[in-house]
Amino acid sequence: MTDLPSQARQLFSTVTEDGQLQLSLREVPVPAPTGDEVLVRIEATPINPSDLAVLLSAADGNAFTATPDGATAAIPEAFLRAVAPRLGKPLPIGNEGAGTVVAAGDDPAAQALIGKTVAAAGGAFYAQYRLLRARECFALPDGISAEEAASSFVNPMTALSMVGTMRREGFTGLVHTAAASNLGQMLVKLTQSEDVPLVNIVRSQAQADLLRSLGATHVVDSSAPDFMPQLIEAIAETQAFLAFDAIGGGKLAGQILNAMEAAAVRTNPANGPYGSSTMKQVYIYGGLNMAPTEISRGFGMRWGVGGWLLTPYLMAAGPEEIGRMRAKVAAEIRTTFASSYTSRITLDQAIQPDIIAAYNRRATGEKYLILPNG
Repeated sequence: MTDLPSQARQLFSTVTEDGQLQLSLREVPVPAPTGDEVLVRIEATPINPSDLAVLLSAADGNAFTATPDGATAAIPEAFLRAVAPRLGKPLPIGNEGAGTVVAAGDDPAAQALIGKTVAAAGGAFYAQYRLLRARECFALPDGISAEEAASSFVNPMTALSMVGTMRREGFTGLVHTAAASNLGQMLVKLTQSEDVPLVNIVRSQAQADLLRSLGATHVVDSSAPDFMPQLIEAIAETQAFLAFDAIGGGKLAGQILNAMEAAAVRTNPANGPYGSSTMKQVYIYGGLNMAPTEISRGFGMRWGVGGWLLTPYLMAAGPEEIGRMRAKVAAEIRTTFASSYTSRITLDQAIQPDIIAAYNRRATGEKYLILPNG
């Protein structure tokens, strides 16, 4: 511990009293671990869509300007009420990351992690150091680097939890939107290995080609003129009546429900005015489109639309299932759950206006990795 600095840098996002979103790097004390705590030198932490929701709040990612302390952008007036609970509160960012345990308390479980590469989740990872409990750390097999492990929680556990939700709720197949994302590619590989039918909805032919190169069988392009007939056929073939929608706004959730109904009545015809008795469910788990969700009802009365998040699923799953999930991720971190990154940036670069605009595009195939000690 004698070589550790007394201060280190951490990224914060603050909504100011005058309606600005301010990103800044601040010097914070480096804590000394006690008991079962460990101090992790964070070496890699990804930028996920869930991170951007806190990092940039309601600000336009293209509107940031540099300031002496970082970068700032105005919050549109229409969103000021929604962000009011954040006023004046510097929020730490970063849902997950990986690095090396450099110090530990005197608990044997903590001491055993010294020098190990570990991954963890729980927030505040856009920092040079992070204090954690030993039990919160995901110790990685020898030879796995921090970069390989940086995205070992949010996307892998989400993919596993989507399949888990399907099984818990009695469905047998899945529909997934924005399916060419890093998460979507993991879900393709996971469902193949577990023999789960999957319908992938993408937004371009290039994305469709990408997923087919991974072995995806059912890929539907929402920009194609025959999108709805293709979607109905794919759902009818897979009997996938549970969807996870990352888009959120616009007509897509309603289109999926209508396609599900059209597929359902082929084998379970409507008996009366209420449509097919097949249950059809869409869970919205993202907001790539921030417009209102439009539902044009043409799918009977056995349907549902709701929100879905990873954390509530894990709370319901319990430690035994979570342990099995984490073990699977560790075993398949270079295959099923591998992540690739197109850009690696430092903490300083993460608050530069041009780079903020770049990672806020959330373009398919572009994933940013922050190297806090780089």
